[in-house]
Amino acid sequence: MLPIFALVGRPNVGKSTIFNILTRTRDALVADQPGLTRDRQYGHGVVGDNPYMILDTGGLSGDENRMDQLIESQVWKAVDEADVILFVVDGREGLTAFDEDIANRLRRSDKPCIVVVNKAEGQDPELIMSDFYALGLGNIVPVSASHNQGFIELVDEAFSHINEEDFVEAIDEEDDIIRLAVFGRPNAGKSTLINRILGEERVLASDVAGTTRDSIEIPFTMEDRDFILIDTAGVRRRARVSDKIEKFSVLKSLDAIEKANVVVFVFDAEEGLSEQDATLLGYVLDSGKALVLAVNKWDTLENDDKEWLKQEFDRRFAFVDFTKPIFISALRGTGVSRVLQEAIKAYDSSMQEFSTSELSDILEDAVRAHQPPMEKGFAPKLRFAHQGGKNPPRIIIHGNRTQYVKDSYVRYLSKTYRETLGLYGTPVRINFRGGDNPYAGKAPSPTKKEIKRAGKVRYGKPKK
Repeated sequence: MLPIFALVGRPNVGKSTIFNILTRTRDALVADQPGLTRDRQYGHGVVGDNPYMILDTGGLSGDENRMDQLIESQVWKAVDEADVILFVVDGREGLTAFDEDIANRLRRSDKPCIVVVNKAEGQDPELIMSDFYALGLGNIVPVSASHNQGFIELVDEAFSHINEEDFVEAIDEEDDIIRLAVFGRPNAGKSTLINRILGEERVLASDVAGTTRDSIEIPFTMEDRDFILIDTAGVRRRARVSDKIEKFSVLKSLDAIEKANVVVFVFDAEEGLSEQDATLLGYVLDSGKALVLAVNKWDTLENDDKEWLKQEFDRRFAFVDFTKPIFISALRGTGVSRVLQEAIKAYDSSMQEFSTSELSDILEDAVRAHQPPMEKGFAPKLRFAHQGGKNPPRIIIHGNRTQYVKDSYVRYLSKTYRETLGLYGTPVRINFRGGDNPYAGKAPSPTKKEIKRAGKVRYGKPKK
């Protein structure tokens, strides 16, 4: 278990930039726009021999609208979870009345608190800190996120409030952690599904499309397995994406897929299956990740509509033949437990290891049952196979003239391996390695017969 430091403050004071500096990542969206961060975002950092977790939160605005209230609830949950509060204020703007309101609330939390005065570059530290002593929250640390200054001192100050005996050294078991990305179109119910899995209102969920803007990583344990659950922003058709922030959110969502082990693709049953669903599913298939298909809002459909949608699924997504859809209601919790079970099953399949002899035997049986078709007058010869990687399982097949293997035969081999090995929820990638011809580009050496014949022509027949 690591100590948790939570970043709290008004919008646009630099919390997300500080988060990226303390984690040495670009995981938090940063822009000169208030309200960009909405959910709690976890990250890991280390200074010297001191590892820690950092929690980014949305900006406290004091507004009464629904979204700001949801953001505020997430902030105070982060405060309850944290060991030390990093209260970020704007050194250029100075102390504001709302900073004092936040400070009063933080005092009631009874948590150690450090006032982090950001944007302190080019200013007299004593002068800019003098106003914030009135908050009565403890030590004040000036930093500059734009110039990466003051952060070693900040972390040292945070650790001064930590009793090291309360925290056990974290063991790096990254290989055992399932990174589970929840992906799909906007308003399909991704955040609602995550909250249902976690059993709490962990991420903001609303019927307003685009509520989630960043890719939020949430560590949790369930079914005796460790997960990092990634809530991604909904991805719309490119023609409809005009906002700069939304474009960056889309890139973050696609990046989350690349970093994930398993992708839970959420469909909206009420909206039906769209071309956008097929396009986004194509991104997931290209990544080669293990896959769970979750058709959400199933409880809202009539029986006839359910049967029609199942038929449409089989027809339009027949190319996804290594997994089957799960029909769920994230709002009611119906079928949600199966999502996690299928994700574990898919992950375990994608991480299996196989011997060369086993893979080569399967190849031999597959070729015996169905020979590779000729292409341009050449018939490929496939000799043996071995494993080349995991997540997804990658099988390297060696042979001659492998460049002539048709795509249809590759799909046949991939399906054969999945079925024979009992793999579910993961694609199988097939790569070929052809043997190089050592005589390519070289004149062949003459045979003995050719040498004898050449001698007869040159010197005539020998005399008896």
